[in-house]
Amino acid sequence: MTSIYAARPWLQHYDYWVRSNLSYPGRPLADILSITAVERPDRPATQFLGAQLTYLDLKRQADALAASLARMGIVKGDRVGIMLPNCPQYIIAAFAVLRLGAVVVNINPSYTAREFLTVATDSGARLVITLDALAPLVLGVRDQTSIEQIIVTSLAEYSAAATAPPQVDGTLALSQLVTSPTSARLQPDSSLTPARLEIRPDDLAVLQYTGGTTGTPKGAMLTHGNIWANVVQTESWTNPSYVINGNERYLVVIPYFHIYAFSVCMMVGLRIGALQIIHPKYDPEQVLISIRDFRPTYFPAVPTVFVSLLNHPKVSEYGLEHVRLFNSGGAPCPVEVMEAFERRIGRPLNEGYGLSETSPVTHSTPQLAFRKLGTIGLPFPDTDMKIVDVETGTRELPVGDAGELCISGPQVMKGYWKNPQESANVLRKHADGRTWFHTGDVARMDEDGYTSIVQRKKDMMIVDGFNVYPSEVEAVLYAHPAVRLAAAIGVPDSYHGEIVKACIALKPGTSATADEVIAHCRVSLTEYKVPRQVEIRDTLPMSAVGKILYRVLRDEHAASANATPLNSGGVRLPPSLEASADRRSLGGGG
Repeated sequence: MTSIYAARPWLQHYDYWVRSNLSYPGRPLADILSITAVERPDRPATQFLGAQLTYLDLKRQADALAASLARMGIVKGDRVGIMLPNCPQYIIAAFAVLRLGAVVVNINPSYTAREFLTVATDSGARLVITLDALAPLVLGVRDQTSIEQIIVTSLAEYSAAATAPPQVDGTLALSQLVTSPTSARLQPDSSLTPARLEIRPDDLAVLQYTGGTTGTPKGAMLTHGNIWANVVQTESWTNPSYVINGNERYLVVIPYFHIYAFSVCMMVGLRIGALQIIHPKYDPEQVLISIRDFRPTYFPAVPTVFVSLLNHPKVSEYGLEHVRLFNSGGAPCPVEVMEAFERRIGRPLNEGYGLSETSPVTHSTPQLAFRKLGTIGLPFPDTDMKIVDVETGTRELPVGDAGELCISGPQVMKGYWKNPQESANVLRKHADGRTWFHTGDVARMDEDGYTSIVQRKKDMMIVDGFNVYPSEVEAVLYAHPAVRLAAAIGVPDSYHGEIVKACIALKPGTSATADEVIAHCRVSLTEYKVPRQVEIRDTLPMSAVGKILYRVLRDEHAASANATPLNSGGVRLPPSLEASADRRSLGGGG
């Protein structure tokens, strides 16, 4: 019997310029910057803290750094950690690594030493590029890793102030590596020339760490071909007539170390010659000033950012109505937020869907076709989807039935780094002979091909667009001397999407307050993973075999929670956020 998905009903709703089948480059990712630097050498590529770099500036510095890394012995296949917030140096570092055929290991700069050590040791990174302020953290665990060199920079170096390079014992300064006369360019007889260095589409480009559903960090292996495909798919999805005019301006507040910004902002932006207006952290005042002064055409972010701006008292004074495209991703955006945003700003807030394992985008909202709020839109070109039963993952379900979402397309990862068992769990060959990625998300598709995410298959949480895994939080909770039982659950929050709630039972004869437990967690967990609520109980609900019943905990919380009132913007916010917009860094991974 012919599959109900064979007809691909979503194709009939594509915008008129989107092709259903695309051709994909067979060239290395580093060519994205190389091509634009030739086509538009003098065009500003970055706007950062009052300073600009042109495309030719970026290319020359990336090539110089690549030459320096090559002299340090970095070769094709080596892993290089980049532990930076948003800044031009991130782009320079990424393209230097890719130029050598080495592998970018994205590391969240807000990680604790424990979290950094986990990624550094699993990836086998030989070198790390980070901020001078973070060098002590890296140096403190270096002897437990394979890290041979640490390269440091500072945000001020690439600002209008252009301060002197940092001096940190045991490290090298990035500024010296990109300005040294001997590293100014790759020499013609260098081993980096195309004749000697072949980088194929299936070669590894990025290790993007994500915990999946087990809580153990896993490196999604994204190839040059995977990311190139997603760049081309994204470029095709956006009306090319806007791209051709060369006036695209991207407002970048989501972090480059997250695959959402890595591909959709950095790679696509460089590919089309956009100006990237870079913010090292999310500050609503600074973001609004950038919108007023630079008139961005494209503003991708997570729902938290749009909620924050919605509730800014002067949001209507900064010209948000001139932004052509707003896009929410990283976590589900509540329909009430989207409706309130569109009422107040007068522009649509689109939504997309993707995962670290899919480079990341698989679905997005069309520009002109009929919009269905509450859905993630339609599959990208050359991206197939199916809904299968949750129990076995082998039986396709009819249109409208909820089951696990599976994806097949050129952007799907190669597998998990050094983890064949987990790779086999999620990349499965079906009866049609094709390999499908099992997302772990429960979804349903309607008769038009629009998809809605129902819930996650496992107990993973998403806070501010970043994955949080119960087992990691619980491991820290159990390290507290008073904790006997611990469970971490996600509870709804209209600002963060979800927040972590810790449910604990104490050992007899001990005591602990909620504040003490939270303070304990802050030592070992980055901020978005730290529980914001702690419930101390006599015991936790258990199954007959002694497993903690997370579903019961979530149901009990839902039954007891009191809804907060709507504010003037029509969005529910915690009282602490009613008075002013939240100033915080966008952290996270996966």
